[in-house]
Amino acid sequence: MNAPVKAGEVVRAVDFGDAAEVLRIEGFVADCGASLFHRPAWLRAVANGTGQRAAGLVAERMGVVTGWLPLTEVRSPLFGKALVSSGFGVGGGIVADSAATAQALADAAKGHALRGGFADIELRGGVIPDGWEQWSDKHCGFERALAADDDAELLAIPRKARAEVRKGLGFGHRITVGRSAADLAAHYACYSASVRNLGTPVFPKRLFAAMIEAFPDSADILTVWQGETPLASVLSFYHEDAVLPFWGGGVFAARAARANEVMYFELMLHARHQGMTRFDFGRSKTGSGPFAFKKNWGFDPQPLTYGAWTAPGAPRRNIDPTDASYSRKIDAWKKLPLPVANLIGPWIARGLA
Repeated sequence: MNAPVKAGEVVRAVDFGDAAEVLRIEGFVADCGASLFHRPAWLRAVANGTGQRAAGLVAERMGVVTGWLPLTEVRSPLFGKALVSSGFGVGGGIVADSAATAQALADAAKGHALRGGFADIELRGGVIPDGWEQWSDKHCGFERALAADDDAELLAIPRKARAEVRKGLGFGHRITVGRSAADLAAHYACYSASVRNLGTPVFPKRLFAAMIEAFPDSADILTVWQGETPLASVLSFYHEDAVLPFWGGGVFAARAARANEVMYFELMLHARHQGMTRFDFGRSKTGSGPFAFKKNWGFDPQPLTYGAWTAPGAPRRNIDPTDASYSRKIDAWKKLPLPVANLIGPWIARGLA
């Protein structure tokens, strides 16, 4: 597919098998200060970890990238087919050096969707094209600067949340940071229990392994232990000058042990020692428990603007767990034995990109 945009500019599908092309897009993402979720490495890790195909549209002029739209081609027997920018991420969308290029990428995406039988295109940030549905009231992002030293970091946490951190530190939990198979196993034990308790199917374990492999110098796992038992664990990314604690959770015993509080505080210290200057706490649904948790830690919510296009006559894809239609399913999922949830959850969750 080649679509003329303006003199000398072309929009086309990306060839992920072309190492030079992928490198040029990675450079464009870095030069634009775009998100982690715009990186081709993210798309390929999603593909390797879930089987959902990496795609994308690039605009270029005389061999120079002028625009980029990363896409994950989501195919699910339960949730239908959609193009998501970016799959399993909280950011993405169109990045372009002009409004005309952004519109050309959007038009090309619609053509790609119609040819492939995808009923929806979801943009998690970036330029939202004219005529597309958009909203800013469902999710908020949370980010702030890291403090100058360990003591200042603790004092930067508001009083009530700081008291919980102090209680957790008083237990003397063991902290590990690594990327090994043992780190992945500890993380999955904590994360899978956490999401089952929330009524959510867990992502495939191989997704986390694929991410660790795709970002060898910018991803790790921090785990809080009680003896030889992992209580809480988080897989984090380091992008530009920010740490992103992306997939984290704890077992039931983590609550009394304040392990989640210790986990995030220790990650703040670890990230600063790695040269990071910002803590990106990620997104949370407006009004949710995680939303309140992050506010209590002194993070100001910033509304995130997302957009979507739906093919004419097609119903919108709905994967919002707060929708009333999912309430009974969530309640039932919470009651599943963890081995059962971990067996069937990944098959379902791979369609929740």
